[in-house]
Amino acid sequence: MKKIYAAVSPDVSRREIENRNRSRLIAAEGMVLLENNGILPLKLKEAKIALFGNGARHTVSGGTGSGEVNAREVSSVEQGLEHAGAVITTKAWLDRYDAAAVQKKEAYKEKMQQKYADSPELAFWAMFAHRNPLTIPTEENDFSKADQDIAIYVLARNSGEGADRRNEPGDYQLHQEEKEFLTTLCSHYSHVIVVLNIGGVIDTSFFHELSNISAVVLMGQAGSSGGDALADVLSGKVNPCGHLAATWAKEYEDYPNADTFGYRNGNRDDEYYTEGIYVGYRWFDSFGKVPAYPFGYGKSYTTFLVETKDILLKNSEIVLNVQVTNAGKEYSGREVVQIYISEPDGRLEKPYQELAAYAKTKCLQPGESENMTISFPVSRMASYDEKQEAWIWEKGSYIIRVGEHSRATKVTGVIHLEKECIYQKLEKLLPLDCEMECIHGDKTLFYSYPEEEKEIKNAPDLFVESFLTKKKNDNCLEKQIKKSEQVPDKKTEIQASQIYRMEDVLSGKCSLYDLVQQLTKEELTALCVGTARGGEEETSTIGAASRACPGAAGETTSSLIKSRNIHNIILADGPAGLRLSPIFTVDDGQNVTWQKPALGNDFMDIFMKQDNRPLKEKEVTYYQYCTGIPTATLLAQTWDKEALYEAGDIVGSEMKEFGIMLWLAPGMNIQRNPLCGRNFEYYSEDPLISGICAAAETQGVQSHPGAGTTIKHFACNNLEDNRAYNNSHVTERTLREIYLKGFEIAIRKAQPLALMSSYNMLNGIHTANSVDLLTKAARQEWGFEGLIMTDWGTTAEPKPDLEGRMPLYGPSNAAACIKAGNDLLMPGSKEDVEEILASVDAEEGTVKYPITLEELRGCAERILRIIAKSNTYTEES
Repeated sequence: MKKIYAAVSPDVSRREIENRNRSRLIAAEGMVLLENNGILPLKLKEAKIALFGNGARHTVSGGTGSGEVNAREVSSVEQGLEHAGAVITTKAWLDRYDAAAVQKKEAYKEKMQQKYADSPELAFWAMFAHRNPLTIPTEENDFSKADQDIAIYVLARNSGEGADRRNEPGDYQLHQEEKEFLTTLCSHYSHVIVVLNIGGVIDTSFFHELSNISAVVLMGQAGSSGGDALADVLSGKVNPCGHLAATWAKEYEDYPNADTFGYRNGNRDDEYYTEGIYVGYRWFDSFGKVPAYPFGYGKSYTTFLVETKDILLKNSEIVLNVQVTNAGKEYSGREVVQIYISEPDGRLEKPYQELAAYAKTKCLQPGESENMTISFPVSRMASYDEKQEAWIWEKGSYIIRVGEHSRATKVTGVIHLEKECIYQKLEKLLPLDCEMECIHGDKTLFYSYPEEEKEIKNAPDLFVESFLTKKKNDNCLEKQIKKSEQVPDKKTEIQASQIYRMEDVLSGKCSLYDLVQQLTKEELTALCVGTARGGEEETSTIGAASRACPGAAGETTSSLIKSRNIHNIILADGPAGLRLSPIFTVDDGQNVTWQKPALGNDFMDIFMKQDNRPLKEKEVTYYQYCTGIPTATLLAQTWDKEALYEAGDIVGSEMKEFGIMLWLAPGMNIQRNPLCGRNFEYYSEDPLISGICAAAETQGVQSHPGAGTTIKHFACNNLEDNRAYNNSHVTERTLREIYLKGFEIAIRKAQPLALMSSYNMLNGIHTANSVDLLTKAARQEWGFEGLIMTDWGTTAEPKPDLEGRMPLYGPSNAAACIKAGNDLLMPGSKEDVEEILASVDAEEGTVKYPITLEELRGCAERILRIIAKSNTYTEES
């Protein structure tokens, strides 16, 4: 450990206070008011509030597994209400709940200890599997002290890495005991407010069966200051302005892949994306499905009028001038303007509509208006034609719609294209490895409303002969042969006596290419494989694999510091803020002697030794308390790029403080099915929102020099059960329009420093080994300039799952990673090193994947290009 960045003082820092307050503001902006009969907002100061539910005191701030963050403290709903001046009258019930929760925890812990004796790894993942929420009965005196005839019920759910959710009571569905509890509350109170402290969609149909449920608020998983942010929304200090970034179905069976998702059809090995482009609202709007809550939906304490003043085609952009007015008389607030496109059906079928752009107003006072100019490129109206291997605009009418959610829009213009145009020719990528028939749309099932045809007829018409096209590689990183892909001419070969070091590169004495050319294949391999390799460098990969920063997820090699001054960089997990060990001790030799687990799960003490001994002489205690920001889904629900930038800025500031270079986030997979265990880590069912959010968050992080994001999981990591050995079968059009589009947007807009491949196979090839995905798409088409890394342990041999089943497919291959341009294998293993060394310049047939020394050099050079941006060199100088 060269330098310890953590604080030696246990006191709350100014940075913690400031970032908690910033996180609170962001969280309130993303909470969604689903229902309100006028009971909200509440006057909380000195109000007596009856508070119940499994999330009232045990509020969930983020998901499990990699989703956890070690903040110093997290404000619960109970604390948030009390901070706002409310008096909680149900302390006795909450105390009884605490006692019951302890008993349940101990019983489950004992079960885990038995499993741990047989299989530590399986027991570890079993900790994150679904467990039914705890409910306890009420007593008559629990209801006697509230003075507003109002009860708040906080329903909590949690999920996370390694396990998908279940369409069962206590998870997607309400448990019978929860229904009975709510029924009891409604018999005692005239008004019951339900707060959803959840990370994903649930079945809300039961709430409509009880007339006394007067409001439903989607709190989400809101980070360190979630309870305080909720109190701000309930009290009207913040007018709710969040809008859903996913469609909520009336019942689970309404989703197109309800019966075939993951484990549900008995096939955990192959996932067939037969719904094609019809994901989320594209499905609901195109197949006559009425949702419980539409995509983009969210209520307010005030009302808004949205009026399109003008629409025009300017160069290669559609430009709309929209006026938004706060038509209410009492509350200020913000509104989201959403713009959708309905494209003409031709050879390619299209969904009813697709999101094209959006913008959020400032906070408008009653009666105040804001004139907004919202534009989007015409390229967003193009579709991918697999036969022509091109993005095209088909001949016909393109309908522009403006509104407040996907089921509340008005036609504001029609663009008539007189002939088919090719926007961009590309090369075929990621061909299907099987025969697969996708669902076909039926325009007779499209959503419609009474005034739609009249609106289309009366809307302004724009007639266009053709749109501007672009060259094959326009706006892309031109495919070039880098120096590291060439054999140097003998005249430029470096003399053996000239030993270059990293400072020579930074000073301009030599090029990065010159340094890489001098490295042996052993040194190159060391750079390309993380440090958790066994032997002296062995560290646990359960939650952390870094020696330099306790609790961090991993790091690059430090073996080249002395010889080449190539520093190691640290990578930290945590999609809702950095996940580091909050407390650790170090001896006078700078060796870590103990650390509190980075994973904050209640059962981690089974796996990690507790340290109750007094400090030894010359031992020092260090502190790494980070801020929990709202989860990605809640961030997306702000529909506010500035809020995403702010969240990234919070994380970036803490990365700089603790010496972290790469944050292993944001996750930006599409929320294809509500049962995916990690949906809370992902932004949306829509690729445009996902890409814009990831770009803004990346820009916030990377506003701090030496800090960068790692967008993940590339691509189609849309389930957790058997995620490492699952084969996703997806058509090229579906990939380009839905599952790759968000990554493309983020890369083009923000250039994240790193990209992480996913565990799964994609059309028969592991994403970690896919040349098409990593090199052709990311680098050559979209111009990605950073490093690419694997997800943790992607090359590990499969083991039986929790139920003893072995997967059909095997792991990815370390040498194939290098050949595909997957630069950094994480967290690294001895086997990875051996596989790569054996494969360099090997003859065909002697190893699985022969690679060239130049391919290995190319990976190493890309890693060094990122390391060169590290703050450690600035500090050294």
